[in-house]
Order: sequence, then C-alpha cells, then structure tokens
Amino acid sequence: MKRLYIALLACLPLLAAAAPEDNDSTRSVIDEVVWIVGDEAILKSDIEAERLHAAQEGVKWPGDPDCVIPEQIAVQKLFLHQAVIDSVDQDISEAEISQSIEAQIDRWIEMVGSREKLEEYKKESVEKMRNSLRDDFRNQLIVEKMQQKLIRNVKVSPAEVRRFFKSMPEDSIPFVPTEVEVQIVAQTPRIEIEEINRIKDQLREYTDRINRGETSFATLARLYSQDGSARNGGELGYTGRGRWVPEFANVAFNLTDPTKVSKIVETEFGYHIIQLIDKRGDRVNCRHILLKPEVSEEAVNACLARLDSISADIKEGKFTFEDAATYISDDTDTRSSQGLMANKPQKPQAGMGMSTSKFRMQDLPPEIAMAVDTMEVGQISQPFKMVNTKNGRTVCVIAKLKSRTEGHRARITEDFEVMRDMVLSKRREETIHNWVVNKIKDTYVRLNDRYKDCDFEYQGWIK
Repeated sequence: MKRLYIALLACLPLLAAAAPEDNDSTRSVIDEVVWIVGDEAILKSDIEAERLHAAQEGVKWPGDPDCVIPEQIAVQKLFLHQAVIDSVDQDISEAEISQSIEAQIDRWIEMVGSREKLEEYKKESVEKMRNSLRDDFRNQLIVEKMQQKLIRNVKVSPAEVRRFFKSMPEDSIPFVPTEVEVQIVAQTPRIEIEEINRIKDQLREYTDRINRGETSFATLARLYSQDGSARNGGELGYTGRGRWVPEFANVAFNLTDPTKVSKIVETEFGYHIIQLIDKRGDRVNCRHILLKPEVSEEAVNACLARLDSISADIKEGKFTFEDAATYISDDTDTRSSQGLMANKPQKPQAGMGMSTSKFRMQDLPPEIAMAVDTMEVGQISQPFKMVNTKNGRTVCVIAKLKSRTEGHRARITEDFEVMRDMVLSKRREETIHNWVVNKIKDTYVRLNDRYKDCDFEYQGWIK
C-alpha cells in the first residue's frame, strides 16, 4: 500500500497552497517527485540543491548533470537502505560526523578568507551551516562504511597482478612520482614549571566556576578549550576506549556523576578536565576542556642546540643516527623503527597500502619536506622546529634522507605494491558496480519520463 501511494505521488507535482480567492490556474509548482527508489522519494529540489552545492565546490560532472546528479542520489539511497538493514548506520559516531563537518567548514573559511566572510557569502551563521550539513555528512559516512563492508573481502593474488601488468599498454602503466624515505630524531622543548602551574591553575578555576554554578562546562569549553571539539561545547560523542589515549580514557571511563568535573589529566596533547555526559554499553560520551602549555623561545633554542650537538656527535662517529633515533628521540612513533617515518593513509582500506616508509614530497610534513628536498642520500639536516601533526605541540627535529627513488613508470619487480593497489582498486570498483546493478534489479524504481533518454552509468533504472 505504501509503494502504491508513493507511485501515485511520483506522478503528481507538489503544489503551493492557493489562497481561497485564487483560482486553480494561479497555483504554481514549487517541487516535484522525479524519482522513487524503494520507499524513498527524490525531489526536484534535491537535485537543484546538489547542483548548487557542486557549483560552489567547483565539481565537474562526468556527463549531463541532469542525468548524473539524480542517478548519484539514487545510488546513495540504495547504499543507505542496505546500511539500515545491516545496521551499519549504528557504527557512525557523533564525533565522526562533527569532525567531517568541521573539516568542510575549515575548507570553506580557507577559501573565502575568514569566518565572517563565509557567513556573509552563505548568508547564514556557521552554527546554522553545521546543522544543515549534519544529515548530509552522516549519510556520506554511512555510505562509505557500507562500501567498505562490501569490499572488505576483495583480494587479488600476485599472479593476478602480474597478468594485469603484462596486459597493459606501456603508455597506460602508472607513473610513480619521486619517493623518499626519511628518518628523524625529535626532541621536545622543555616547558617551564611556571607555565605548567599557570595552565593547571586556570583549569582549577574553571572547575570552581562550574561547581559554584556560575557557568556551564560547555560554555567554558566553547570559550577556552584549545581542541576542535570546543565548537561543540567540548563534546566528543559516544566513543570507545580504544579511540582515546590511555591517560584520557582511564579517567573518562571511570566517571560516574555527570554533575562532577574530573581531576586534571595530562596527556601528550596537553592538560584536560573532563565531564561525563552519558554512557551506553562500552561507549562514553563526555566533554572536555584542553589547554596547551606555551613553549618559550628560549626553550626552543635550547632544544635546537641539543640537537645540533647530537648531530655533531653522529658525524664524528660517536654513535649512529639510528642509535640516536632509538635511545634519544622523544618521538614514540619512530623510536622502534630507528627513526624511520611511516606513511599511513588517513583513510586506509583493508589490504590496500596500509602503511609504507615511502613518501611523495607532498605527503611529508612541510617542514620535513623542505629540509630533505635538496639533501643527498645519507645526509643529515640542520636542526629545525615543526609542529607535531598528531598532538599540535612544537618539537625540534633533525632528519636524515635514507633513500630517494626518482620518478619512473611502475616496474612489477620494484613497484609491486603500486600495481597491486591499482588492480585491487579496479576489482573493488567492479564489486561495487555489480552490487549496485543487482540491487537495482531487486528494488522498486520509478522515474519521471524526462530521464528515460539518459545515458546512465548503471543499467536497470528504466523498467
């Protein structure tokens, strides 16, 4: 019965309600159902909104936008429908959604120059933008997780990779850009005890103000926290223990009273106070305020001088760079690998380039890329300071260029991972494409006659 109603709805435009004195001829079409996918309707306004968004983002469509846009929306609805059936939508945390939204808003601010200019351009407040983006970004994350589930068991054998490579025309073989391997020794500038006490006193003051009822934790987080969650009043969303550093998780998961504020917690990111919001099974939702101690110029200079001395000792043969990276460096991510940096993709896919020691220059932190760009293999850089992208703290570094591989056409013996990832990507695209085609066959679809001459990517929409 529901499908019959939707099918009838698809044949009718949505009309603006006419005033009593108006005749039917004065009514105007304000929207229209143009596609039905399962129990979901796609409105003409949905398509126009996507077209406008794409224009603002500079997106170029691979074909006629009047056909490509509604098809992409329809495909998304197939994934969303299956995600509900498989409970994949339950795996999306509020923290993930907020992080994606903030990244988008930050990109917009960078494009236009400031928050004020963005609000002027969009004709709405940033807070309103966040609210309007939430559903779209939640759906986007659900679709990504659904696709990852569909392809997680797709694998390719070495024999398949070799066959694929041999069948490729030479001019189609991918070009591998120049790649480098870099080792580092990092030292963290010492923070004066006075600065640490200043931070702790500030956090104690916040706790006292909250306990006296003068203000709320969320308000102080918005005003003073130096974490990205400040925009959400410090709220982190329902999160499992493994997603936080141990020092933070141990305190957050032991909180029981939402009216209380935790003791001060020190982590690699700085100093925190935490307030419980709610617990659901093995997940906790809490808010926090993070303050980061400031490093003095004197401390930075002293740290650079220490590294300069270490570099001199290495060059004199007193110990090796690898020894310094293992026993002297403060960088926990590289100590166990003799200082060798690991290139970890932000969104790794199972079985596909999870981690490698090779970096393209644009994938290195900019300070390190600048230091090693003109170095010879085996050379050690001058000490320099940089910001640790993991925790946002200032560190001082010396870098050694371990290897450099100049750009070249991929070779199966030397670039097997590149070729494997290429074949694996192709297999995954085929898996998702075939899933969509089969899903269309099993799904009720109805579309407006104006789309029946479209050259769609997927067959089966027109039944």
